[in-house]
Amino acid sequence: MREKRHIVVDVETTGISIMRGGRVIEVGVVAVENGGIVAEFDTLIDAGAPISDGAFRVHGISEAMLAGKPAPREAWRGFLEFVADAPLIAHNAPFDSAFIRHELARLGKRLPNRWHCTVRLARKHLPHLPNHRLETVYHHLFGPLPGGAQSHRALDDARLAARVWMALEGIGG
Repeated sequence: MREKRHIVVDVETTGISIMRGGRVIEVGVVAVENGGIVAEFDTLIDAGAPISDGAFRVHGISEAMLAGKPAPREAWRGFLEFVADAPLIAHNAPFDSAFIRHELARLGKRLPNRWHCTVRLARKHLPHLPNHRLETVYHHLFGPLPGGAQSHRALDDARLAARVWMALEGIGG
């Protein structure tokens, strides 16, 4: 029996608030089926918005890195095709879902998919951790981050969150 497809998503943004003009400048997405990652989608997005110093210090994405990258309409079209109607998962889903829904609303699109949050799962299953940041939960479950993984880059964080979600849900090996 084939397991239902789930999509794990992470975004990097120009700032921490939609209300202050924050925009998504990177989206990373992995599809999970049968206990493993079966497909990936990621892109930088030239949203035409300045990147706050604080956001740059977190993810290291500069405005120069966005030059020539897909515009929002193209990037979000690819995202919607990839996710289809699958349930979505994110580490701190309220943050990611708010930014994604905002970006899609700007294009006249909706995202009715159901969301699940690995932070909530981690707080439920691992209440003893000092915090429930993605790196902390991943390290507790699996040890050091995989070689070459860049913390606070969308695709790498989506991969980490997928492993965390599968472990906390008892999926895969």
